Amino acid sequence: MNNDPKVNVLRKIIHVDMDAFYASIEQNDNPIYRKKPIAVGGGEARGVVAAASYEARKFGVRSAMSGLLAKKMCPNLIFISPRFERYKEISNQIRAIFYEYTKLVEPVSLDEAYLDVTKNNSKGKSATQIATKIRSEIKKMTGLNASAGISTNKFLAKIASDWNKPNGQKTIYPDEIEQFLEKLDIKKFHGIGKKTSIKMYNLGIFLGGDLKKKNLEFLTKHFGKAGNYYYNVVRGIHNSPVKLNYTPKSLGAERTFSKNLSSEIYLEEKLKLIASKLENRLKKYNCGGRTITIKLKFSDFSTQTRSKTISNYIDKKSKILKYSKELLYQDSLIDSVRLIGISLSNLNLREKKETFNAQLRLEF
Repeated sequence: MNNDPKVNVLRKIIHVDMDAFYASIEQNDNPIYRKKPIAVGGGEARGVVAAASYEARKFGVRSAMSGLLAKKMCPNLIFISPRFERYKEISNQIRAIFYEYTKLVEPVSLDEAYLDVTKNNSKGKSATQIATKIRSEIKKMTGLNASAGISTNKFLAKIASDWNKPNGQKTIYPDEIEQFLEKLDIKKFHGIGKKTSIKMYNLGIFLGGDLKKKNLEFLTKHFGKAGNYYYNVVRGIHNSPVKLNYTPKSLGAERTFSKNLSSEIYLEEKLKLIASKLENRLKKYNCGGRTITIKLKFSDFSTQTRSKTISNYIDKKSKILKYSKELLYQDSLIDSVRLIGISLSNLNLREKKETFNAQLRLEF
């Protein structure tokens, strides 16, 4: 790979960003909060908003805002204590979807990640089509909305993912990059914060086109080392690769029902579909697992898990279904069920280094 920053390496990058992630999970798990202004965090004197629903954002409530100020801006704001284990659980489900398309995934936080789909597992599909499908699968599996940005590098994909929020996506095609960046307000450039944007405004730099007119010497004089970054990104040059920093400890699949199920017989039918889905995920990783777990979420939103560790690694639908059924009938149902899932852990996963050659002509 060419390390010269002046040589633009073209990739197919998707940035997926969940919409109001923590708040959306709370609204999805608890119907009483839906369509209401909620904030995950504390409303007391030293409380801070960790996330706000879109209903709350209409009043100006934002993350990192003090709870007291948020309550003042939105008197009907409902504060909810964070459940980070739950957020991590959903995040892992979403990441499992990413890995169905590419091994080149760089999670940035629980609610966003970069995917390099220059080479991917969807034969013939463009990066735009892959992003659409990923968002659809996230919605189907978790009930949550995601936005996505698609372009030739991480910098552009990040900008694009915020363009049509919530629940939207944007592709910045290679032949559109130059014109797009020239017309873009510099405060929307990823990496240019509030203080820097004000400084740029004072220097007569308002749009990308203004920034592009400044030479490297001028930019390094006024912005130090960051000047080199600004000089390159305004020309669409950002060669930072997607960094692999996550290996799944378990693989799973689950299903949420439109109507709660109260019979093991009906649930057994659902397990067949889930086991098939899990088998496909295991194939893509070329691995099996020894600990099988089923998860049951009941009508009151309480969750129960039942697990079993076996001597041999399993990866076939027949074996997954066999042990899942044993766990299903292990105890009686305490209530009707709204979600059931199967996961395998203790994986014999062997990390494989992914290499690829950057292409000059890419289908977006």
